[in-house]
Amino acid sequence: MNYRAYGRTGWQISEVSFGAWAIGGTWGPVQDDESMAALHKALECGVNFIDTADVYGDGHSERLIRRLRNETSTPFYVVTKAGRRLNPHVADGYTAENLEAFVDRSRENLGMDTLDLVQLHCPPTDVYYRPEVFEALESLKTAGKIRHWGVSVERVEEALKAMEYPGCQSVQIIFNAFRQRPSELFLSQAKAKQVGVLARLPLSSGMLTGKMSSASTFAPDDHRAFNRDGAGFDKGETFSGIPFEVGLEAVEVLRPLLPAGMSMAEFALKWILMHDGVTAVIPGGKRAEQVEMNCASSDVPDLSPEVMVSVKAVYDRLIRAHVQDRW
Repeated sequence: MNYRAYGRTGWQISEVSFGAWAIGGTWGPVQDDESMAALHKALECGVNFIDTADVYGDGHSERLIRRLRNETSTPFYVVTKAGRRLNPHVADGYTAENLEAFVDRSRENLGMDTLDLVQLHCPPTDVYYRPEVFEALESLKTAGKIRHWGVSVERVEEALKAMEYPGCQSVQIIFNAFRQRPSELFLSQAKAKQVGVLARLPLSSGMLTGKMSSASTFAPDDHRAFNRDGAGFDKGETFSGIPFEVGLEAVEVLRPLLPAGMSMAEFALKWILMHDGVTAVIPGGKRAEQVEMNCASSDVPDLSPEVMVSVKAVYDRLIRAHVQDRW
């Protein structure tokens, strides 16, 4: 496992870390024993950073991570997210009082007096233009309830705006071979400002594992079944916002680019890690074997410049029109 500096925090985190959405819910059936085995396998593979949120299984993901903290002496960082518990989820709900309540709940769920890092969880765009929201986060730091704060965003515009606030230590953004816009400006800006970048949805909801087909089916509670058109939340969170059949076609065009012996998932994760503005990719994993395969991407050889150009060409030809101007 390789490690990278996480913004200005002083942390060195595993470039392949663990995304804990799937073990919380909305990714089909999941068993706690398998989830715990996946978490332990991540630590065995050198992962020292876990991403979660208070709404993943209504706190279940956070509580599994608390259990992990109790079952191991291996140190690791945890970043959680806050804001999506609001109902309705509107900008006016991002008050100091609500944020403190969310943070206190996560502190309890995780069994941590001081949370390592809290990110706003894809708030409405207007939130980024309200300095009082970020002042509230600074107050939580002063109170010792959080160590650092950042944002998880839907749009590049939001990421660029968030980084204007001096205290922003982290931006989590969808970035993969099917969502390449962040590489055009955002990543260089984040690197210049020394802001950590977490690439979420790195495997495009599993599409970039190369294991799906037109016959693939998903459980009713799996967002890949119910959110393709944004019925539950932003449609960009499911298959990166592209039509399912377009994703399948693009995967087949990418497949000949794979170096010998490299899996599609390793290829997809390595493509992201080739961008030095990225701190870590955070693929999910409901089973230990999935986690082990994801972590292996840290050690596969770099992709050639020619392959990187070819991936860009596939994006330009098949994907760009579906996503570039939306997020």
